[in-house]
Amino acid sequence: MNSIIEKVNSNETLNKRDIIRLLESNDSLISKFADKIRQKYKGNFIHLRGLIEFTNICKQNCLYCGLRRDNKVIDRYRLSTDDIYNCALKAKNLGFKTIVLQGGEDFFFDVDKLCNLIIKLKELDLAITLSIGERTYDEYKEFKKSGADRYLLRIETTDKNLYKSLHPNMSFDNRVECLYNLKSLGYETGTGIMAGLPNQTIESIADDILFFKELNADMVGIGPFIPNPNTPLANENNNNFDIALKVMAITRLVMPDINIPATTAMETLNPNGRLIALKSGANVVMPNVTSVEYRKKYELYPGKICINDEADKCFNCISTKIKSIGREISTTKGFRFDEH
Repeated sequence: MNSIIEKVNSNETLNKRDIIRLLESNDSLISKFADKIRQKYKGNFIHLRGLIEFTNICKQNCLYCGLRRDNKVIDRYRLSTDDIYNCALKAKNLGFKTIVLQGGEDFFFDVDKLCNLIIKLKELDLAITLSIGERTYDEYKEFKKSGADRYLLRIETTDKNLYKSLHPNMSFDNRVECLYNLKSLGYETGTGIMAGLPNQTIESIADDILFFKELNADMVGIGPFIPNPNTPLANENNNNFDIALKVMAITRLVMPDINIPATTAMETLNPNGRLIALKSGANVVMPNVTSVEYRKKYELYPGKICINDEADKCFNCISTKIKSIGREISTTKGFRFDEH
């Protein structure tokens, strides 16, 4: 650890061997050091993003995801433009500076619908993050022209064979191309992985972290794999909190100045999961501002927290938790190179 800490403090890039050593270590210093690096580069501020889960319809059939096309149990929905706008307005009134429009790959929301929606939402003076999967270069370009600021597209794994086994009829190369297209168009680009996937190796996770660095991702989200009972991976291991936390902390060491969320899934596995993550290198939280009647229908994984809590309750709850660990809520839109 001491030699790796010295490299990070000297702004030297960690190599694959360094990352593997950290992944194999049980040293609690990893999280503590990641927190110090977070403090040095990102300060004491936490950025809040208001999450709007606007459709749970998806054309893809990913083996781990509760929204997968072949899940016949899920109750499908789409929010109307007015519903989405009202969620965004509620978020703004609560004090959010950013909203995240997240949904399955639902092509009912074509370019025209999404561009019109983005233009309308920008009237609220909010930063807009899209998380809607794979689209063409030209579609990404139109979304950007309409005012979208950020885009989240998790790579999930850079192990091509594992990626292929988890994503029927999808192309790993296309996924990577989408990410580089987003970067080239000037989006703040987010990616990430699930930690604890079946057949995932330490070596492949190290490659994932190096991929984040190579892409120069602006945001990286690390979530624990949580098996959904309505998917082919229903019976896989559910004890993935610690590995997710470690991968998140190491990512902070490798990319000191990026934004890293304390993901909601962390709190599904540990009652204090988001606070632990915030003390291990994370600096972003994404409270849900979707209407309560739809939250339980967005079933990525079981046991999601706060599905019965209105947006104001979620906001007040997480604000209190953030203040309890001596952090402040940022008043900026939270871009990577904002002062705070």
